[in-house]
Amino acid sequence: MRRMIAAGPLSKRPPHNLFAWLSAFWARCATALIALLLAFSVAVAAEDEKTKLGEFIPATPPQPAPEVGVTDMEGKPVKLADFKGKLLVLNLWATWCLPCLEEMPSLEQLQINIPDKLLVIAVSEDRGGKTVVEPFLEKLGLKKVKIYLDPKSDVGHAFEVRGLPTSIVIGAGKVEGAADWDSIEMRDALTPLLPKAPAKDPLKRALNR
Repeated sequence: MRRMIAAGPLSKRPPHNLFAWLSAFWARCATALIALLLAFSVAVAAEDEKTKLGEFIPATPPQPAPEVGVTDMEGKPVKLADFKGKLLVLNLWATWCLPCLEEMPSLEQLQINIPDKLLVIAVSEDRGGKTVVEPFLEKLGLKKVKIYLDPKSDVGHAFEVRGLPTSIVIGAGKVEGAADWDSIEMRDALTPLLPKAPAKDPLKRALNR
């Protein structure tokens, strides 16, 4: 009789058998959930492997710069649109970020190497603004790279920056993490993006001969 009841419909089974059945059911659900989470983690890891720190990541498709601005060291507001005409490398950094500071000399050298077609601006994300940034300028020794301020992180939020340093090559791509901007690899990545010199008027060429 006891065996017949145990093998009968769910509603007629003894409580201990019902508990065992529910335990097995939830164990199977947990196993399936863990498998799904592992598959998701593998997919995320594979995606992250594509984003290597310090390497140029082209934007596909290229995105225009958002309408956002910064201020110079004198407090004058400046819009990104004011830098049209050159390839703009917008470097987001902070005084507390050691990789940011280590990266600065190569950004300076990049600006020295390509003065006419490229512009590097280093935008500080320090909340303290000029008060915090100014003492660092002498230590950085920058002569060509211009420093700007973004104490409310408007630029960082506009570009959905995940960490510092991050450099946005406007309309072309980005670099997450510190990079060697004076390397052959980086120059090869940036050279095709530089604005082309306008073609000379054939009439002017003839008159200049």
